[in-house]
Amino acid sequence: MAKISAYMIAYNEEAKIKDAIESVLWADEVIVADSFSTDKTAAIAASMGAKVVQIPFNGFGDLRNKAIAECSYEWIFSLDADERCTPEAKEEILSIINNPNALDAYHVPRKNIFLGRWIKHVWTYPNYRQPQLFRKGTMEYKLDPVHEGFVLKTQKPLGYLKNAIWQIPFQNLEQILNKANRYSTLGVEKLVATNVKPGFIKPFTHALWGFLKHYVLKFGFLDGWPGFIISMSNAEGEFYRYAKLIEYYRMQNEKK
Repeated sequence: MAKISAYMIAYNEEAKIKDAIESVLWADEVIVADSFSTDKTAAIAASMGAKVVQIPFNGFGDLRNKAIAECSYEWIFSLDADERCTPEAKEEILSIINNPNALDAYHVPRKNIFLGRWIKHVWTYPNYRQPQLFRKGTMEYKLDPVHEGFVLKTQKPLGYLKNAIWQIPFQNLEQILNKANRYSTLGVEKLVATNVKPGFIKPFTHALWGFLKHYVLKFGFLDGWPGFIISMSNAEGEFYRYAKLIEYYRMQNEKK
């Protein structure tokens, strides 16, 4: 029987970490890469038998690469603290890793749940992030501070699971606001690294596009009130990302 490590990254996820770990207790080991949470995240994870490793946060790409390095087994399953592995996905994963003809890396579809509703449009289903099931050594993450990309180190094509996991990214509106604030700050680093210049009109144009893209072009209006909130959150995140870029360059000029 092939063995598999399940890892998740976390920072102040005491409200979510228990359910996430419970959904992967079938794995041969569970790794929680914590970035020095100030709440009970690490204690909860340790009490459930997970191996907790403390890794300073230097961007999500770096964090994920260091989490992978802590995994012991040939196969790795990546699950975020706001995700839940379903029984159907579990059975498909076990079937894949015990198949001698398996590919090396697989995308995993996600059903996004917000305010008790399956979001099918503004968060398109099936929704994928980086490959979440892969053999150790066949994939690494790019060193992006946020929305990190990945590099495959195999000649085999990417596979796709049929059965979805769940993502429950926000339990309330405060959490969606906190994420917009954190990710807009991290996004400034990416803008600076790609030499994007500030402009006073950019926060407004990008905010407008962020809303229209999700609410109109992605049919977010079909997701009802949750779809409207998500679209507004994207607009807010875009506004503050470019507003913070202006602030960044202003502070750099003041230092000269």
